[in-house]
Amino acid sequence: MPAFPKKEHPAPTLRWAEGQPGCTFSRDKDGKYRYALWTADYGVILAVDSQELQLVHKRVEPFFSVHLTVRYRGPATLAVNPQIATLEFVKHFKLVQPALDPETFANQTQNDADEIEHQTQREIEKHPERREDREKFVETYQKETAEFLEFLTQHTFPPVELDRSRTEVSGWILFNAKNKWLGDWKRPEEFVLRFPLGDRVLEFPFMLPPQQGDLILRER
Repeated sequence: MPAFPKKEHPAPTLRWAEGQPGCTFSRDKDGKYRYALWTADYGVILAVDSQELQLVHKRVEPFFSVHLTVRYRGPATLAVNPQIATLEFVKHFKLVQPALDPETFANQTQNDADEIEHQTQREIEKHPERREDREKFVETYQKETAEFLEFLTQHTFPPVELDRSRTEVSGWILFNAKNKWLGDWKRPEEFVLRFPLGDRVLEFPFMLPPQQGDLILRER
């Protein structure tokens, strides 16, 4: 009788839910909503900018970002890999986007910036009267691109192994927001961040805004 491969059982899910043990929510003065999920060995804090939906399409490249902090207090080690996280856009046909690889995203952004510069140069050759306006556009775009590339290098979430010598890691995780299934934003938008950690998959369901008319007044 032929041997059939054993079916792999999906990892158990630990889902954030308001009011449940180990789950907290806060609206903070830096303009972010924070969802925290604590277990005996670790805590994970998800921060989402209250203006994230407005910011997505103002960026050099359209992406949705969340900030994650992992704090480990267990006796052994904990591997943390942000690149296996996913984000579900619930009201957009439940589209699931994988986390973007910062290095690949940086290369794509630089290639797009180079192409825009080449296109602008060709446009100037055909229409010299537009030189000043188009050169200012390229200068601004290049500046924004350089700032974004620095952000990708310095502030995105790195893969790491936590233990007693290094107990915390944090950073931004980015998801592509350019997709045919992503049209106009809904009110409210609903998301589910899934973050495999240890032997479980952590789920953070959240909305923007969390409540109708919710607004955070940022402190300057």
